[in-house]
Amino acid sequence: MRVLGIDLGQKRIGLALSDTEAVFAFPAGILESRTAKADLKNLCDLIVERDVGRAVVGLPRHMNGRKGPEAEAAERFAQALAKQSGIPVDTLDERWTSVEAERSLRDLGHGGKRTRKHVDEVAASIILRTYLELRARQGTDHSDAEPSNENGERGRSS
Repeated sequence: MRVLGIDLGQKRIGLALSDTEAVFAFPAGILESRTAKADLKNLCDLIVERDVGRAVVGLPRHMNGRKGPEAEAAERFAQALAKQSGIPVDTLDERWTSVEAERSLRDLGHGGKRTRKHVDEVAASIILRTYLELRARQGTDHSDAEPSNENGERGRSS
């Protein structure tokens, strides 16, 4: 089962896809963010096109762990995507993913304005990689068990 990783942003939505065994995460480009309705439709089209069976949305918490308006918006988006797509959609704490993505790209010699677009898909890959690693560590089979949420509780966010 392929898993989709999503890094929501004001201008762009970073995307990552797993392999069919849900072991490896690969950058899969970006979507230019338009409206929530258009973004959901585009993601649902991608889910069908790429035969995605599950998704994870990055949850942008504050450094102290509190949820701000962006995290609440990400949760609402994840719930709407689950409802519209018909697949399970989880959330995962994404603190530091953009910083890690920028550092990775800089280490590879990428820099400047055009790199910004790559940061979003690399951040989505980091979110997805972390999610897949958590699921593997918990011994799930990627079909019925849920990773721990950001508070360490088990269960889906949607």
